[in-house]
Amino acid sequence: MTRRQDPAAPAELAELAAELTEMAAADHAAADTAHSPDLAEQLTWRRLTARHGERLAQIMDEYGWPTADLVGPEAARAAWLVAQHADRRADIQRRALDLMTEAVRGGRAGARELAFLRDRTLVNEGRPQVYGTQIGAVVDGAPVPWPCERPDLMDELRAGVGIEPFAVHTARHAPR
Repeated sequence: MTRRQDPAAPAELAELAAELTEMAAADHAAADTAHSPDLAEQLTWRRLTARHGERLAQIMDEYGWPTADLVGPEAARAAWLVAQHADRRADIQRRALDLMTEAVRGGRAGARELAFLRDRTLVNEGRPQVYGTQIGAVVDGAPVPWPCERPDLMDELRAGVGIEPFAVHTARHAPR
């Protein structure tokens, strides 16, 4: 778990950025299989996200959190997506959360994405989420968040990190 001391060459960082964006593209392409009734498709999704999580762990070992100033905004968002979907590797997800928290404190990563990752990590640990970003169920066609620490403050907390109110978000993303 040691980060490299020497600065990475621009070509090396460009390759890393390309790798991260390719991982995110593969994630998006396979996302529909995550909840497929076909168990083989679900297994393909699980293997993909596990493999990506393992690679993100290696990247974090070498570079720390892949921030936009290191790999560019698209690749930084890709790293966040990989961490977000590393659900079966709580250790990797927690580590990504810790490194991303440091990056947000230093102004090198976004609080909005951190909020989503924090909630995802908390839910995966069986704890109440903070921002209500993770949906627990759909009841009578309406999305219901996993339990929140302070449901009465959920929209206020969301606004504080640049996330729209829960009702607005779920209305925009509801199936049509």
